[in-house]
Amino acid sequence: MDAAARPKVSPKFRLQWEDAQQAWVLLYPEGMVRLNASAGEIMKRCDGSRTVGELVAELERAFDARGLHADVADFLDMARKQHWIEV
Repeated sequence: MDAAARPKVSPKFRLQWEDAQQAWVLLYPEGMVRLNASAGEIMKRCDGSRTVGELVAELERAFDARGLHADVADFLDMARKQHWIEV
């Protein structure tokens, strides 16, 4: 995914923290997708205000990590194919 793209959660889904699951989830009319911790951290930043590059930089700062771009871009590509996000 292009570093200048601005991903946002698709209006077909609602992202929310679910206490019962202790996880971020994507809700949609037919059900729910429980996200793992990494996916939740990425998805909660997909609000259309950040570019992919900014999102990656924020994650690297938050988790004191480097070299996350490829993994984040791969996840975002998968999320777009699942229609979880729009770019």
